[in-house]
Amino acid sequence: MGTLLPSIPAKRYFTIGEVAELCGVKPHVLRYWEQEFTQLRPMKRRGNRRYYQHHEVLMIRRIRDLLYDQGFTISGARNKLQEILHGVREAGDADASPSLSISDTDAVAGELPQTPVHSLGTVKQELLEIRALLSLDA
Repeated sequence: MGTLLPSIPAKRYFTIGEVAELCGVKPHVLRYWEQEFTQLRPMKRRGNRRYYQHHEVLMIRRIRDLLYDQGFTISGARNKLQEILHGVREAGDADASPSLSISDTDAVAGELPQTPVHSLGTVKQELLEIRALLSLDA
């Protein structure tokens, strides 16, 4: 990734302002990306305030990388993200055991992780959450 982004704190929810800082984009860009990328659906609370979870911050960083660093168009990034998430879902279905490592998911995604991973359990939990989100779309 061209720009060094800050590490993501160990929190459950992030406001749009926090996510904007963590991902190096403006809040209006995040709202626009929600319209363009159906996988990105932050929880909305009182007053339509958005609250993002850790896996959504990672997804935003991936989108940012595709658009800003790799030069994809919105449409191209949307397709690439679908391929990546579809590959991770297939890898999870084929091998649901804890032996699925970060290097396995990176091989599917075709790139290195953007943030340091603290434990395999954390990665597995995030993948399961992404998988649950994707099953809601189906």
